[in-house]
Amino acid sequence: MFHILVVEDQKNMRESLVIAFKRAGYTVDSVESGEKAVEFQKNHVCDLVVVDLKMEAMDGLEVLSLIKRITPSTEVVVMTAFGTIDSAIQAMRNGAYDYVTKPFQLSDILSVVERALEKKRLSDKVNSLQKGIREKYKFEGVIGNSPVMMRLLNILVELTNSESTVLITGESGTGKELIARAIHSNSLRADKPFVVVNCGALPENLQESELFGHVLGSFTGAVKDKKGIFLEAQGGTLFLDEIGETSPSTQVKLLRFLQNGEIRKVGDNKPIYLDIRIIVATNKDLEEATKNGSFRKDLFYRLNVIRIHLPPLRERKEDIPLLLNYFVNMYSNKLKKRPPEISGDALTLLLKYPWPGNVRELENVIERAVTLAKGSHITIADLALQSASPADTVNVMIEMGGIRAALAQEERKTIIESLRKHAGNRKQAACNLGISTTTLWRKMKEYQIVSKTSYNTENT
Repeated sequence: MFHILVVEDQKNMRESLVIAFKRAGYTVDSVESGEKAVEFQKNHVCDLVVVDLKMEAMDGLEVLSLIKRITPSTEVVVMTAFGTIDSAIQAMRNGAYDYVTKPFQLSDILSVVERALEKKRLSDKVNSLQKGIREKYKFEGVIGNSPVMMRLLNILVELTNSESTVLITGESGTGKELIARAIHSNSLRADKPFVVVNCGALPENLQESELFGHVLGSFTGAVKDKKGIFLEAQGGTLFLDEIGETSPSTQVKLLRFLQNGEIRKVGDNKPIYLDIRIIVATNKDLEEATKNGSFRKDLFYRLNVIRIHLPPLRERKEDIPLLLNYFVNMYSNKLKKRPPEISGDALTLLLKYPWPGNVRELENVIERAVTLAKGSHITIADLALQSASPADTVNVMIEMGGIRAALAQEERKTIIESLRKHAGNRKQAACNLGISTTTLWRKMKEYQIVSKTSYNTENT
C-alpha cells in the first residue's frame, strides 16, 4: 500500500485531502509545515508527498528540494493557489512530478496522485532490477537512475562475457576510468592485472619505450632493459586513457598488437605475443582526428568495436541527488563524522550549476564541503564552486529571486482578483482561493492590500 504525506498549513484543506486519500485506499499522514514534513520524511519514507507551495518559513519549493535530497525516489505533487508557468517550471525543475492549481476538485488531484504513484511503482521496479544488477556485478561507483545510466548498466552486463576492445568517449571528469574498471572487474580477467596509462602524460619521444619497453643500448639513456607497460598487463586489461594523444609511431605499434597480439621492444626485432584486453578512452573526437590526419583510420576502426559514450553531468542532472548522497556519505565515513544535510538553496545551486568538470568536479566540491562544513548543513558558502565565477553564482541567485518575485506578483494579483470577484468578502475570497481567512489576512498585509480601494484599482 502506498504511503502519502500531505503538507498543508490550512487545516480544512489538509483534513479533506487526508480523508480523500484514505478513501482511495492509501496510507496517509499529514503535517502543517515544511519543517515537520522534512523531519517526518527522515524517519518515515513516503512514496508521495503532496505539498502546498506557499507556506511560512519553508515554502513548497524548498520542501520539494529537501525531500528529493533525502529520498530521490519519492514523488512530489505541488499544490498552488496561483498557478503560473514560472511556478510550474521551477517545481518541475526541482523534481516535482506535477502540480495542481487551487481550487481543484478532489477527483482532479486523485487522478494526479494515481499517475504519480504509477510512475513510482514503475520506478521502484526498475530500481529493483538495477539493485539486482549491482549486487550480482561489481559496479561500485557507477551511480545513477537516469535512462542513460540504466542503458549503460545494461551494456556493462552484456560485456561481462566479452573480450572485445572497448572505446569509451566523453568529456573529462565523466568517469571513463570508472567504467573501464567496472568492465574489467566483471570480466573473466578480473583476477588479473588492471593497468592504467594516461597517454597524454607520456612524453611523445618516450611513449614507445614506456608502453612496449626497450633493450639495453637501443637509444641514448637506455642503460638497461625495460619491461614496458604492456608486459605488466599480461593476462589482464590495459586501459589507455587519452588515446588521441599517442604519437604516429605508437599508433602503428598499437595497431600491430590489435591485429595479431604482437609487440616489439624498442631496439629489438624479436616479437613478443601477449594476451591483453584493450580498453581505450578519449575526450576528443577521434573521427575528426582521422580526417585531419592526427589519428590513423585503421587504428580507429580497430578500437571502435564497442563504443560507450558517457554524457556530461549537465545532461543527466536527475542523477545529481543520488551522487550527492553517495559522496556525502563516502567522505563523512572517511572523516568519521555525521553526514551533513544540504540546505535548500545549496541544493538548488548544485542542480542549476553547469558542472564543466562533470562528476569529478562534483565529487571534489562535496569532499571539500563535507570536510569544512562547521554545522549540520552544507550551505552555499561551503560549496565554494571553484569553476564558477562570482557572476555565475550571482546569476543563479538572481534567477531564483526572480522566480520568487514573479510568483509573489502573481499571488498578489490572484488575491486582488478574488477579492474583487466577491466584493471584498474575505471569507468567500479565502474559500475561493483554497486558503484560510487568517492566511488571506496575512497575505493582504504582506502585499499591502489594505482597503477596498486597493482591489478596486486597476494598477494595484
